Amino acid sequence: MVTVETMCHDPALELRGVMLQDYSGSECVLRIRQTLRVCGCTGRDCNERLLLSKHTEEEDKKENYLFKLHQLCRFCDIESTVCNSTGVCESSCNVSSICEKPTQVCVSSWRRSNGSAIIETVCHDPALPFRGQFLKDFNSTSCKMKRVKGTEDEYVCSCNQEECNGRLIFSDGADPVSPGPDEPKLLSLLLVSLVPSVVTLVLLVSLLYFYCACRHHKLKTPATKDTDSETRAIIIMNDDDRCDNSLNHNLELLPIQLDSSVGKGRFAEVFRAKLKHASQSFQTVAVKIFPYEEYASWKTEWDIYSDAELRHENVLLFLTAEDRKTARQYWLITAYQERGNLQDFLSQHVIGWDELCRLGSSLARGVAHLHSDRTPCGRAKVAIVHRDLKSPNVLVKPDLTCCLCDFGLSLRLDTYTSPEELANSGQVGTARYMAPEVLESRMDLENIESFKQADVYSMALVLWEIVSRCSATGDVREYEPPFGRLKEHPCVESMKDDVIRDRLRPEIPASWSNHMGIHLLSSTIEECWDHDPEARLTAQCVVERFSDIISSDIIKSTGDSGSDDK
Repeated sequence: MVTVETMCHDPALELRGVMLQDYSGSECVLRIRQTLRVCGCTGRDCNERLLLSKHTEEEDKKENYLFKLHQLCRFCDIESTVCNSTGVCESSCNVSSICEKPTQVCVSSWRRSNGSAIIETVCHDPALPFRGQFLKDFNSTSCKMKRVKGTEDEYVCSCNQEECNGRLIFSDGADPVSPGPDEPKLLSLLLVSLVPSVVTLVLLVSLLYFYCACRHHKLKTPATKDTDSETRAIIIMNDDDRCDNSLNHNLELLPIQLDSSVGKGRFAEVFRAKLKHASQSFQTVAVKIFPYEEYASWKTEWDIYSDAELRHENVLLFLTAEDRKTARQYWLITAYQERGNLQDFLSQHVIGWDELCRLGSSLARGVAHLHSDRTPCGRAKVAIVHRDLKSPNVLVKPDLTCCLCDFGLSLRLDTYTSPEELANSGQVGTARYMAPEVLESRMDLENIESFKQADVYSMALVLWEIVSRCSATGDVREYEPPFGRLKEHPCVESMKDDVIRDRLRPEIPASWSNHMGIHLLSSTIEECWDHDPEARLTAQCVVERFSDIISSDIIKSTGDSGSDDK
């Protein structure tokens, strides 16, 4: 994984232990400095376009490679539109965002809902299905809408140019902005006969280029007043370094406007908010606000998020942290997931077999990544236990995969952490989801694996919630949390009676055996909530079980792959 950091910096001072060289040029050419690749340049936005040089300085002179930031797309999720399904129209989306992953392209969908036209503009990985079908035209320079199979009023388009999903082309003919086969000859004629017009056209195109370049921003350091003389720097960390995903050290706080509260917990409240970019566009983010009295909770979660190796597609994307001294608040700023948490999603939707697989396998992958002491590419990493796994602490992404959040009770399992320090961490979590050994306070503190085993128990209860809402069983009941007959917030003592004394677990109905895949998953769930911690599966084993079940020739989709509101 390559990590990029852009900033303003005084070249008279060291930057991560090295001095900037050749920073007076207008191009940012990366050079190896100790364990980093560093470049500096002077001029507005000059560190957006990076030239990667390889190996020695002699080779740098011979061979340079352009390094690009991720795709920039219109990104307004779902909103109403005046576009109809004919001709060409501009979407009303005025928000641009740099895609989270390098593989993602720009996508738009248009459909009618209750008589009104709605449009969705997002980033999406073409290797994954979008609205039930795979994208085939994602290398196009324009967004040509194509009807979704089996529908009358639903169209999807994809493209791979900057903000190309803001202009929707519904016509079946050629893109009206692309030159036809005879146009090059006409252009040559115009260049010969109308030189003044050509010069004017070149000037207009140049102005348009600089305008687009100014829009290409994501969470940048606020510009200084003297932008002509400012020096910007960029660092690419090597594989052995850790990114400082730390506190926002800018003198100016990020320009964030809070919208509405979307959740409130014991220590903090989460708000939907808008982050204003230098281009005057907005990006939707989530802001978790802690009062000054909850510094310890904020610091714990910040410390977990600050580990660059935590980054994973099934862990909530962390942006930055801030100390808002004036308001006496601590902020954590993360990506915003419009679909909300898993508990709310399951209470409102019935899911199909394919959706169950996406939700369940991604949940297991997220937990396995936390627990692992290696990253997917083999780098060393500190294992982390969540200690409060439950469906409200799992968010649902647009592609119906899960990402873990709320690490306020999490614990880093450093090898030098003593049993005494582990014991001082206390009995934490939510009683409904606590493993038997946690309820009894009989954790094996000599074995750090015992903390992972408690997480696996909690994960099994969340998997049970997901399966309980799957239509493939033929018997879908109203959503209820594990041990639903208990009151809303059962205490530890009442959970002890059920979980330890009576050895009760959530019911696995006979109808679950009607579908071979769910029958196999229910066996996996039972192994994960075994009373004996040592007998439980690891999270990585659950990931492999999902993979085997999904790829099995015996398992056939029942055809109910779409979710329904309920």
